[in-house]
Amino acid sequence: MTHTGEDKRIADKANGTAPGGAARPALPIVGPGGHAAGVEPEIQEAVLKRLKRIEGQVRGLQRMVEEERYCADILMQIASAHEALRGVGKLLMRNHLEHCVTDALRSGDRQSAERAYEEVLDLMYRHAR
Repeated sequence: MTHTGEDKRIADKANGTAPGGAARPALPIVGPGGHAAGVEPEIQEAVLKRLKRIEGQVRGLQRMVEEERYCADILMQIASAHEALRGVGKLLMRNHLEHCVTDALRSGDRQSAERAYEEVLDLMYRHAR
């Protein structure tokens, strides 16, 4: 049977293999507080890199307060840190939708799909604040 590119990608994912047939480590699909169903290494690396940069921004904010810098300057840096955190949230939300939610919807289990919809609505509400 011949697979299209998309069919092959879906089949590889279902079989636990990465594109090209390489073995992919099995990650459990777990609910809140558990492990991600599938965080690509590139996404994880990008998120960690951004979080380390944000950590540096927060340390800079601490120094600014200790040095009694001008309040407006501190507030501008706080806004910058907020925006950086929103960027991390966007990356993680996309990954969650592409992996965890998609898997739940494709599973055919009505309860899993309902939980996924509720979770996404809750996350969107919280993320949009």
